Amino acid sequence: MRILKAFPLPAIVAAVAVMAPFQEGGSAADAADIYGFSADSIDGKPVDLSRYRNQVVLIVNTASKCGFTPQYASLQSLYEKYKDRGFTVLGFPSNDFGWQEPGSNEQIREFCDLRFKVRFDLFSKIKVKGKDAHPLYQYLTGAPGFEGGIAWNFTKFLIGPDGKVAARFGSRTDPLDPQVTEKIDSLLSGIR
Repeated sequence: MRILKAFPLPAIVAAVAVMAPFQEGGSAADAADIYGFSADSIDGKPVDLSRYRNQVVLIVNTASKCGFTPQYASLQSLYEKYKDRGFTVLGFPSNDFGWQEPGSNEQIREFCDLRFKVRFDLFSKIKVKGKDAHPLYQYLTGAPGFEGGIAWNFTKFLIGPDGKVAARFGSRTDPLDPQVTEKIDSLLSGIR
C-alpha cells in the first residue's frame, strides 16, 4: 500500500502504458507500425526500430547455409544503390528453416563481412515463425494484406516511410528484381 501512496495509480498506469511496447521487442497485437519494436543488433546491443522512421526499409530473414544465401550480395547492392536516398536493409538471421543458420552471432557477422562485405544492419539471430517468433515477425506476418507465415529464408518485407508493410516478396524473388526496385523507387518518391 505504501507504493500506491508514493506513486499514485494514474502515474503507475501511465508508466506501464509507455513502456509496454518496448518489453520483449514490442507487442505485435497492438502495433500500428514497426516503430514500436526493438531487437538486438548482431553485436547484442538493443536497437529501437524507431531509428528507421521516415525511411524505406527492407526486412529480410537470412541464413548462411541456404540456397538463397547468395542474395546477400544483391541485398548489399540494393543497399548501396539506395542508401543515400532514405533506404536501408535490415537482416535478421534465423535458424528456423532446415537449420541453415547454425552459427553464433559472431560467426554470422564474420561470414557476412568476409563473403559479402555486408554493410547494412544485421541483427541477432531470432525465430521468425511459430508461437516463439520475435514480435516484429508476428507483426509482419499479420500485417493486413500481407498475412501468412514465413515459408523459407530470405522472405522480404518492404516497409514504407510510415512504418507499415508496403510489399512482401518470397525467397525466390531476388532483391534486385524490377518488382522490388520499382516498389522501392515508388516509396522513395514519397519521402520529403
